[in-house]
Amino acid sequence: MKRVAILASVLAMAIGSAYCSNSSGSSLVSPSGVDASAAATAAKSGGGKGKPGGGGTSGGSLAYVMVDDVNADGKPNWGDTITWSFTQTSTDTPTVNLTCSQNGVAVYGATGGFYASYPWPWTVNMTLSSSAWSGGAANCTATLTPVNGSPVLATYSFTAGS
Repeated sequence: MKRVAILASVLAMAIGSAYCSNSSGSSLVSPSGVDASAAATAAKSGGGKGKPGGGGTSGGSLAYVMVDDVNADGKPNWGDTITWSFTQTSTDTPTVNLTCSQNGVAVYGATGGFYASYPWPWTVNMTLSSSAWSGGAANCTATLTPVNGSPVLATYSFTAGS
């Protein structure tokens, strides 16, 4: 899998992250301030507020959660801020990598670590814009991996509206 360098700094409020364990033994991670039961439901159903993601997985599920829905339509759009909920059982260092492209050109990249020792906890909130992405729709794909990038535990693809 190709890695895309981060094109722009993520501008987001630092809300940190909380690490929880459910009775089935799988880890559920949700950002502080997001109802953990809602995050669990989104993760178990394979979708957040939007369509279920596509792509291969290896032992996890991944879904976006709206943090700041600028136009209040419930869907990710340019300028909105999202974070992630997921389930997985294979790593203590879950990391979400998000890449968005317009016409095949990467215009946004962000990485957030959802574990206590991650040095940049505010990056779990991802604002969908960058200096290379000044507007318009973009095709986005998120991957859930351990911090070392392998294996891919879950993927989620969506179109961010304009």
